[in-house]
Amino acid sequence: MTGIIILAAGSSSRLGQPKQNLVYKDKTLLQGTIETAMASVCDPVIVVLGANSEVIVPTIEQTGVKIVQNNEWSEGMASSIQAGIRELMTINPEVKSVILMLCDQPFADTYLLNLLILAKSKHGITASFYNDTIGAPVLFDAIYFDELLQLNGAEGAKKIIQKYPDKVTEIPFPLGGVDIDTIADFEKL
Repeated sequence: MTGIIILAAGSSSRLGQPKQNLVYKDKTLLQGTIETAMASVCDPVIVVLGANSEVIVPTIEQTGVKIVQNNEWSEGMASSIQAGIRELMTINPEVKSVILMLCDQPFADTYLLNLLILAKSKHGITASFYNDTIGAPVLFDAIYFDELLQLNGAEGAKKIIQKYPDKVTEIPFPLGGVDIDTIADFEKL
């Protein structure tokens, strides 16, 4: 079984408002990401929130998603990854892998998530490839959970991807570079 952790704890400081609540195609970015994750073969679906959770939680319409509050969100992405992995291991200690995804990549779809699982090799890391780089969404086998739990501060999962380049299977995701960090990014979308 593969779980999904949606990382949505950041403060959206460059945007000036919670990007999780920006409306795209008649739903918030976070709601769209949750629906994409729920439609995949993955279970459970965990959303890690932090900053602005009091205005984000009321916008979540999906039942069956587990919401985790990361009170250390200001320490960086590592704390959100850790909160999500710990919750995943509590819900299902037998989970075999996890997909880490972001709430601000509106073109990440269910097909891509399922493909990450199908393309998984014996090495256990399957990452999206876009703009000459690899990144989220990314799948990690459970053998990498301890290393994900050891990340610090602003370190994201890319640190582990870069540590094991020969163990990464890449999946083309041409629109993966489209993410929302500023008002200009959102207006281009």
